[in-house]
Amino acid sequence: MPLQTITVYCSSSDAVADVYKSAARELGTLIARRGYNLVYGGSRVGLMGIVSDAAWDAGGTVLAIMPSLFQAADLPHNEQIELLITEGMRARKTMMEERADAFIALPGGFGTLEEVLEVITNKQLRLHVKPIVLLNVDDYYAPLMEQIDTGIAKHFIRPQFRNLFHVAATPVEALDYVASYVAPSEDSR
Repeated sequence: MPLQTITVYCSSSDAVADVYKSAARELGTLIARRGYNLVYGGSRVGLMGIVSDAAWDAGGTVLAIMPSLFQAADLPHNEQIELLITEGMRARKTMMEERADAFIALPGGFGTLEEVLEVITNKQLRLHVKPIVLLNVDDYYAPLMEQIDTGIAKHFIRPQFRNLFHVAATPVEALDYVASYVAPSEDSR
């Protein structure tokens, strides 16, 4: 089955530097122009709002998935974008994972890190074989990569698990990787 939907994990902070905002805008635009659907966390602020607006403005299909606790804080996106409300964060994460054919993580905080590390772990556990990309804008993920390399060097992480995800410097590279991704066969996992 061809890849159709990309879940994007990212920040809901408006305080981030313009370099991250530009990457989010480019990623959202490219997702739509390449014919993919976007699933994201539902906020109208920060990189979430930017990536979803860009995809929508470029003619894409966008699905916002938000827990009810954020809806009460008046953070959902505009009425034009389909919005699903979940009972909590776990239900939101599950729905975002189930609807995805691929995952891209723009820079973000604890929530973004937790979400992308969970989908990497799930791939390690063979619960899925979907492509995962860390979009390393302005070298944001360099400290995480250093930690992963330390985990490998100290035998906490098997070296082959470094291949569970791809690190891309640009939105174009991230989407090119997703488009060319071939899931590992049962024998190679």
